[in-house]
Amino acid sequence: MRRNDLRNIAIIAHVDHGKTTLVDCLLRQSGEFRAAQLVGERILDSNELERERGITILAKNIALPYRGVKINIIDTPGHADFGGEVERVLRMADGALVLVDAAEGPMPQTRFVLLKALQCGLKPLVVINTIDRPDARPHEVLSETFDLFMQLGADEHLADFPHIFTSARDGYATADPARRTDSMRPLLDLVLEAIPGPEVDSEAPLQMLVTTLDWSDYVGRIAIGRLHSGSLRQGQQVALMQAGGVIAPGKVSMLYLFDKLGRREVDEATAGDVAAVVGLEGAAIGDTISDPESPRALPRLSVDEPTLEMVFGVNSSPLAGREGRFLTTRHLRQRLFREAEKNVALRVSQAEDSEWFQVAGRGVLHVAVLVETMRREGFEMSIGKPRVIVRRIEGVLCEPFESLVVEIPPERLGPVMELVGARRGQLVEMRPHGDYSYLVFSIPARGLIGLRTRLLNATQGTAIIHHRYEAYRPLEGELPGRPNGVLVSMAAGRAVAYSLDTLQERAEMFVGPGDEVYEGMIVGENSREGDMEVNPTKEKKLTNVRAAHADKNILLKPPRLLSLEAALEYIEEDELVEVTPSKIRLRKVLLSSMARRRAARREARSRDAAS
Repeated sequence: MRRNDLRNIAIIAHVDHGKTTLVDCLLRQSGEFRAAQLVGERILDSNELERERGITILAKNIALPYRGVKINIIDTPGHADFGGEVERVLRMADGALVLVDAAEGPMPQTRFVLLKALQCGLKPLVVINTIDRPDARPHEVLSETFDLFMQLGADEHLADFPHIFTSARDGYATADPARRTDSMRPLLDLVLEAIPGPEVDSEAPLQMLVTTLDWSDYVGRIAIGRLHSGSLRQGQQVALMQAGGVIAPGKVSMLYLFDKLGRREVDEATAGDVAAVVGLEGAAIGDTISDPESPRALPRLSVDEPTLEMVFGVNSSPLAGREGRFLTTRHLRQRLFREAEKNVALRVSQAEDSEWFQVAGRGVLHVAVLVETMRREGFEMSIGKPRVIVRRIEGVLCEPFESLVVEIPPERLGPVMELVGARRGQLVEMRPHGDYSYLVFSIPARGLIGLRTRLLNATQGTAIIHHRYEAYRPLEGELPGRPNGVLVSMAAGRAVAYSLDTLQERAEMFVGPGDEVYEGMIVGENSREGDMEVNPTKEKKLTNVRAAHADKNILLKPPRLLSLEAALEYIEEDELVEVTPSKIRLRKVLLSSMARRRAARREARSRDAAS
């Protein structure tokens, strides 16, 4: 039996193709909100980090009524590093709005999210967005999207290929891009017509799959998911089907359904509803809330494995503890394992007899967002260089490869080919795309670490870069490391303009006058290979003899300030990123110059013995 009073849909797309802008438009045109409730742009991107970066990081649920039907809408991230969020929430939907930019066409993440939607059995509805762009080519993009469906083997959807053209910014949808309408009603009408209501069995025992965890300071853990069968009421006794076949009893203390931008407390939820349950403190993502008299578990959530890992440890620098509130290994362990409970694409482990944690994710941005969140909560920590996760497949050591897409003006092709080629990237496709050249490479994931910054510098910021995971393939050879060494402070104190003026002639500085430094801290980038120890705290010696010449006028270049992602991609194996609530510093793992020299001698002896 299908419910005709309900639709559960997910909005999926490549990054910056207009998912959140489309949701904004639907909210404004729904007539359900006062103007004061919908202030600004990207209303659903309520997280501080999301607003700063201009991207969606967490999937979010809202509900809109239309023609007597409740439409549950799930807004998902578009960035490849947050693909785990998309995989997690697709199990709550029956259909998917596949947004494609009318100028860019299907991009790497479009393929990824569409494949996951088809694997979950969702009914796709293609939305060609941004038809108001001057370079829009809606009919060509629709044809390219049709070809993508064929490549993914979605033949059953080709005969019935619902599609519509929209401009989320201008607020209209139309079946013909040459004919402008005055609202988004054609899109909502097509949603009701093309996407079926949920298939339900109200008489069967209760089954609800937990796909999201939320937290409230007032009621504790909140388990969110979709009821696949049966019904759920406040005060009901349930069985929580956990990993490993464990069955834990529980009681529903409060029950919510999604309503507009928030949640509304209800007495009962029925099959097909997306509900939020309070009272099950042991609930985890992938658990099934079931009838205690007939406990049956649904298939657990499975997402693609992470491909990159970093080490996290407490901040052990001489400046530790001055800003943060959470400084110990115990604080770090609790926070990381709590994050792993709700972030299904993240893996956290701790080696025995070690204070370091291995944190694995989908990419540098995925882990960097966690670090940025933690530093704003008051954590101080040290983070090591990102490393790809290698696996042995059928006796062969393999590493992850990614599909790298670069859009570049034709006159900038040379630096791109040189940089990607040096990192063992293989050109797969090259074609014109308007005024740009469209390049597709297959490249080891190791080669992507630090590549974005160098491509942007080499092309004066004109390159548009996207990538997505492809597959594990046999391990490639060594990749070139950082071409330049670093300047390492040999003294503690505050950096002085007199000393920095001398150093900037042969280096690019990371610190300015008055900044605190310590022995082993990286204060700049050397202009040649090899590290150099310097003293940025050295002051000009003063005497009581009057000089005949005037003092030199010191003009310092502004220091190079690294973002968190840039810092993580910059460091080498013997270096760490020190993160505090207000500072990002680079340092050597071994702060003492003598300790670094001893370690270098031991490494040289071990290499000689091996050869």
